[in-house]
Amino acid sequence: MKICVTTASGIEAVTKREIYKITGIENLAAVDGRICFEGGFEDIAKCNLYLRTANRVEIVVGEFKAENFDELFDGVKAVEWEKFIPEDGKIIISAKSVMSKLFAYSAIQSISKKAVIERLKSAYKSINLPESGARYKIETSIRKDYVIVSLDTSGEGLHRRGYRGLVGEAPLKETLASALIQLSVWNPSRPLADVFCGTGTIPVEAALIACNIPSGMNRDFDYLYWKNVDRSVFDKIKEKAAMEIDLEKEVRISGFDIDENQLKLARKHAELAGVGKKIHFQRADMRDFSSRFSHGVIISNPPYGERFSERREIEKLYKDYGKMVKTLDEWCVYTLTSVDDFERLFGRKADKKRKIYNGRLECAYYSMLAEPPKKAEKTQKAAESKKLTDSIGKIQEETKC
Repeated sequence: MKICVTTASGIEAVTKREIYKITGIENLAAVDGRICFEGGFEDIAKCNLYLRTANRVEIVVGEFKAENFDELFDGVKAVEWEKFIPEDGKIIISAKSVMSKLFAYSAIQSISKKAVIERLKSAYKSINLPESGARYKIETSIRKDYVIVSLDTSGEGLHRRGYRGLVGEAPLKETLASALIQLSVWNPSRPLADVFCGTGTIPVEAALIACNIPSGMNRDFDYLYWKNVDRSVFDKIKEKAAMEIDLEKEVRISGFDIDENQLKLARKHAELAGVGKKIHFQRADMRDFSSRFSHGVIISNPPYGERFSERREIEKLYKDYGKMVKTLDEWCVYTLTSVDDFERLFGRKADKKRKIYNGRLECAYYSMLAEPPKKAEKTQKAAESKKLTDSIGKIQEETKC
């Protein structure tokens, strides 16, 4: 069957790498935020359990062109819904439309549901469908009059890991936080700090990666309750994943914020995620950050200051951010922000700049790189060797005299 993984704009490449790692499928293409491939329920299980940056895992059940509601109704009704949905299935329809003649979401939803119900009534020879059973979320997506009808296997969005019941101000989605980490040079052997950590999403996601804890380990998925789905396939994959978790992994992950209420939530989230002992949270101003470690990585999502009245404060904050980073020994710095003149305020040109959407807000992810540890160590050893050689030469000259 055709499986489609949806992901946010700007992080498609990260999601493709994750899918390749999980399934071994090469040459994946992302079209309109959808990465599609042929697979089975084992692939659906792995994608839901392991994917850290995807939004949902869907099964494409129908594709056709529709320029009017009659064509939409006929196309949706033609899908063999009885293969997926039992007589008591609870049917929920969502709709999307871009550059199409059919653009009214409510009408698309209404026509689509009517078509599904008519098909199932005919298949089950029933006058009424109780819709009292498992949930079946159907999406009718139309782009340039081409319709893709899909069945959502995930249920709740995959950013809902199960550890973040409470959120603070301007929360960063877990999926995006994980993408920011994977787009950096960080690995578990290097220190990581979020100097604007808020409720701790970036440090928690980093700890999950470091300890090899799957993102979907503590949550459920809709498709596991569907008819004709062998749940034991998922259970075996999850059991294997549990055996590969490494809670003894030594890491140096820190989160700093000036708001103690935010930090209380961050600590709670880390505990619920099972990584409470892996992260050091501390109330501190970004300007006071320092570290005895070299070659660390900062990944942060600082305040954007969307209101005009906040502009002066944001300018000062970002300038001080740049000054603080200059005091660190070969640290790489990654920053997600919507502030257009970030580089000017920070005082340095980014080595790489990537457009990423934080929700509906267009942002840029700035990468400020430092010398890699191995190269730096080699350079340091060479400098020390030269210094030693020069000293020996000086002593020899003095001896001659």
